[in-house]
Amino acid sequence: MAVIRAAESLERGQDRREEDRARHAASRAAEDSEDRRTRLDGQRARQAASRAAEGSEDTRTRLDGQRARQAASRAAEGSEDTRTRLDGQRARQAASRAAENPIQRRTRSEDQRRRQAASRAAQWTFMEGEAFRYGPANNYDSHPQLYIGQMSDVCSYCNALKWHAETRGMCCSGGKVKLPELQPPPEPLKSLMSGTTPESKHFLDNIRKYNSCFQMTSFGMSEKMSDSGFMPTFRVQGQVYHRVGSLLPPSNEEHKFLQIYFMGDDRKEVQQRCKNMPGVRQDIVEKLQRMVHEHHIYVDLFKTALQRMPTDQYKVLIRADMKPAGEHARRFNEPVTNEVAVVIAGNDFEKRDIVLEKKNGQLQRVSETHRSYDALQYPLIFWKGEDGYHFLIEQTDPTTGMAVTGKKVSAMSFYAYRIMVRTGAVNHILQCRQLFHQYVVDMYAKIESERLSFLRYNQKKLRVDEYIHLKDAIANDGRADNLGQLVILPATFTGSPRHMHEYTQDAMTYVRNHGRPDLFITFTCNPKWREIQEELMEGQAPSDRHDLLARVFRQKLIKLVNIITKSHVFGPTRCWMYSIEWQKRGLPHAHILIWLKNKIKADQIDSVISAELPDPERDPRLFEIIIKTMIHGPCGSINPNCPCMENKKCTKRYPKQLLHDTETGDDGYPSYRRRSSEDGGIKAKIKMRINNSIQEIEIDNKWVVPYCPLLSRIFQAHINVEYCNSVKSIKYICKYVNKGSDQAVFGLGRDGTSVDEISNYQLGRYISSNEAVWRILDFPIHERYPTVVHLAVHLENGQRIYFTEDNVHEKVNEPPRTTLTAFFLLCQKDDFAKTLLYCDVPKYYTWNASEKVFKRRVQGTAVLGYPDVREGDALSRVYTVHPNNFECFFLRLLLYAVRGPTLFEALGTVNGRICATFREACQLHGLLEDDQ
Repeated sequence: MAVIRAAESLERGQDRREEDRARHAASRAAEDSEDRRTRLDGQRARQAASRAAEGSEDTRTRLDGQRARQAASRAAEGSEDTRTRLDGQRARQAASRAAENPIQRRTRSEDQRRRQAASRAAQWTFMEGEAFRYGPANNYDSHPQLYIGQMSDVCSYCNALKWHAETRGMCCSGGKVKLPELQPPPEPLKSLMSGTTPESKHFLDNIRKYNSCFQMTSFGMSEKMSDSGFMPTFRVQGQVYHRVGSLLPPSNEEHKFLQIYFMGDDRKEVQQRCKNMPGVRQDIVEKLQRMVHEHHIYVDLFKTALQRMPTDQYKVLIRADMKPAGEHARRFNEPVTNEVAVVIAGNDFEKRDIVLEKKNGQLQRVSETHRSYDALQYPLIFWKGEDGYHFLIEQTDPTTGMAVTGKKVSAMSFYAYRIMVRTGAVNHILQCRQLFHQYVVDMYAKIESERLSFLRYNQKKLRVDEYIHLKDAIANDGRADNLGQLVILPATFTGSPRHMHEYTQDAMTYVRNHGRPDLFITFTCNPKWREIQEELMEGQAPSDRHDLLARVFRQKLIKLVNIITKSHVFGPTRCWMYSIEWQKRGLPHAHILIWLKNKIKADQIDSVISAELPDPERDPRLFEIIIKTMIHGPCGSINPNCPCMENKKCTKRYPKQLLHDTETGDDGYPSYRRRSSEDGGIKAKIKMRINNSIQEIEIDNKWVVPYCPLLSRIFQAHINVEYCNSVKSIKYICKYVNKGSDQAVFGLGRDGTSVDEISNYQLGRYISSNEAVWRILDFPIHERYPTVVHLAVHLENGQRIYFTEDNVHEKVNEPPRTTLTAFFLLCQKDDFAKTLLYCDVPKYYTWNASEKVFKRRVQGTAVLGYPDVREGDALSRVYTVHPNNFECFFLRLLLYAVRGPTLFEALGTVNGRICATFREACQLHGLLEDDQ
């Protein structure tokens, strides 16, 4: 046969194949379903036998040939052929999936997830175990998984420039936010913001003073702190507020803020502004004054309104949300004449409206959500008087470009849009240096104030009580207005004390399940990163652009977590968590805890962590990085004014003791190897500023902060890596990681006085420039893996009920399920659940918060003997109960001992005996011991 076909001409071979196809088609057309099944089964069997007999080379050859034929066939396709093939492929796939039974569908989905997970994991295997075998000659800089690239991706909706890995909706919520663009400033402001001339450099260095010369409202806060030095930033403590006075000052008082605009003499105005704000240049103030008078719409409107006031009984009214009649809300961005109205005293005003009297010594606080809040405070940024955030800004439908009625833009989305860099335009807000710092802090304080106001004014109506007490009270008098406790500042509010406490408890859950963490890592932003330097405008320093610092650090942090948890540079990870903080110098830093599946042994510490200067000849790149980023101080007698010094001692216990070998002690951290110069250690000379003079100092290994050579080489930043040696330090570390940013210490009122948690939080918080940008862009301040599911514990009918006066009767009749009551229901109808303890349920079931039920996991590892059950990595934390709450405390003990209870009564039943109390049941189970 082979000889005959080899002798065939090309035309004869083509004819023969067409005849074969015709016979096959006729034969298959005559087949019934049984014949077709028999033929296909035989074909599959022959194919399987043929492939089983293949060698690896034969398989490779067959697959290469198959790919080549497929590529050639597709290359020869026309567009219509391609469309037909894809339509046929989709139809066959849809028919195949429609014919699947639930088991086949689950199997296919699991296979698909497994392939996808394997594909993603394969992208990171290039670094597995690399921390143990770091090599100076290896190139870690250019790998695509480690380099975040340039800020070159353009948002298709708003033209914002982003890094490739940044989220799609960070700039405009995926096209839902569309704001009028801010116009570039006119002269002389445009030239003054350039930073290229001595005059513009002076202006930018003092821009907050120049803005204060022209602001129409005063900026107030509980306490202001402007940090200078290495990383200047703007920080406030407590509440932030703007206040505005009357149009004219009371008799015998000088003009201030808005009042200066009505002095009527340009020269006197300039002199008064310079008098109120020493350190500004009169010629610059004069030029800026002409610009503001010419362009700022509020100045013109206030002047017109003052002229129209017939008597002092009239007041000037600025509506909080008004827009011109007949105009689309999206188009309107500037006030018009009829929005600043002159009205007689006694008229009804909205609470958030600004009402100005002609002469009055009183100050009025401007509502944070008033549309003129930004323009009155920052006339050099909003030089035309453009609107800030207010409640009437509607979202946009990304597909149609039309406003979506009823859906409003949030303050966070509004200001995230405003601080983006966009193609084809210069965002002059980002040129304002210290004024930009103040602006973002001010705007984030506004965002947080809006959220806290919601909690204050809405949750006063929301009360909490135990179900049984609520039921009894309603049965007695039917009234709900005097029941329950006020919910003030819940754990769902990010950064609140309860929120931080929950994360600390969750960290201890990791410890309880997996023991001590293996590594404690502190990662600090480096303002000299290439990605930051490349995006600075002319004349700018990294400290001028906290938006870049926050965005680049976020991307670097994601890369760091990925190479630890996905590349497994220290080995496979079991769980991890991190928290972001802003302290001291204003730079963000992350505290990271890592639990490894394979613990680092004592003899491996030196291969992973170093506390020595690298050899400058063998590894010059790492030597340069360590000298710049990992040297503490020096402090002590060399520099007694170092920030770490207290009572003439270093709080970080530097300089460290020189050691020939690493020693593992009992205080939580080992004493790392730090060899002396006589023992082979390296010395180096560094330059540092001491008492305003640059001095050269020789250092040795006593001053080196412990680091991982691999991580320092990759990220070129301060990355302190510590090996957690004992359980003694774990509680401290878990609390330290989750303690949050700086809070002021403040006192509480006398006994019996009400404690306002929202006011206490506002008074005690600090907000810095970088944290404000981080929170405006909605970056997380905590992340962890795996999830920790919180499980409720309460006596029968003792669950907490959240109710309002409107729904109290409904709650009494149908109390909502808790995780505990849902566990009882699960055990009544699920055989596998009957084998579980309460704390084990989250491993195999997910909690559906809307339906208040547990549902079986669809992802995870199959459980032996239960093919429909999947095991995940989730952990549980049963809420703690104080021992003084006797019955509930003993109930919690039973939940850790009794499997598959179906009722509260089942927990109290031991060997068929129904116990009178849960304490008795604990004694019969042997969970309690007699003190004797």
